[in-house]
Amino acid sequence: MKATESTNTFDVEENIERVRSGAHEAVDKAANATSHAANAMGEKSEQLKNAEQQFIKDCQVYINKNPITSIGIAVGAGFILSRLLSGR
Repeated sequence: MKATESTNTFDVEENIERVRSGAHEAVDKAANATSHAANAMGEKSEQLKNAEQQFIKDCQVYINKNPITSIGIAVGAGFILSRLLSGR
């Protein structure tokens, strides 16, 4: 009877260790994937910020070169937005 209990205890401990190591591997893989995703999002965020800054610079140059046209575009856009938002 003692040999069976000893063998069962060994099997249980072995199974616990396998589950534990599998859980550690899963956590490590999840942490690695999360790290890669965070890095990719950081890079995309930087690209988006740079694109936004370039767009603003391009708009400023256009407005400086075409002030009358820019005012017309702003008035037209304002009129269209007011019509859309008023619900008429």
